[in-house]
Amino acid sequence: MKNGIYRNAEFGFTCKIPAGWVLRTDEMNSQQDDAGDESGEKSKAAGTGHVLLATFSRPPEARGEDVNSSVVIAVENVSAYPGLKEAAQYFGPVTEIAEDRGFDIANEPYEFAIGTKNLVRGDFQEDIGKRVLMQSTLAMLARGYVVSFTFIGGTEDEIEELIGGLNFAGGPKASAH
Repeated sequence: MKNGIYRNAEFGFTCKIPAGWVLRTDEMNSQQDDAGDESGEKSKAAGTGHVLLATFSRPPEARGEDVNSSVVIAVENVSAYPGLKEAAQYFGPVTEIAEDRGFDIANEPYEFAIGTKNLVRGDFQEDIGKRVLMQSTLAMLARGYVVSFTFIGGTEDEIEELIGGLNFAGGPKASAH
């Protein structure tokens, strides 16, 4: 992190973080590391992946009327998903988790370009009283990992602005499909 931009040389991208947002990467990784079943055994996911970046518009203890927007970028070892050969297949588990958390599919997964980089994008939404919680997840396979970029916000414009901060080495900013 430097000057509001997260840089990841290994996977070749940068992500701009809005001013004033709270970084929670370490907390999310420690929660994942502590994940286990009743017997104390580490969960299957523990050790196969980790959070590269987790940032939120406000700390979790600060309540607000609006959505606590966020950007979470994670990597998971492809071996955690037997048979996974392309990023679109990752959306089976992503959709299952989203639906378990009360989200509906807003857009089935589709190819999404950021500069010359092609990713797969799926969009979800959940009605919460008078608000809508929107989630867009982008995924790619690289270096034996699934790299997922999850953006949460209260409006489509906010989601598109957050995605617009994602850039791949040498490429222009995100463009809608």
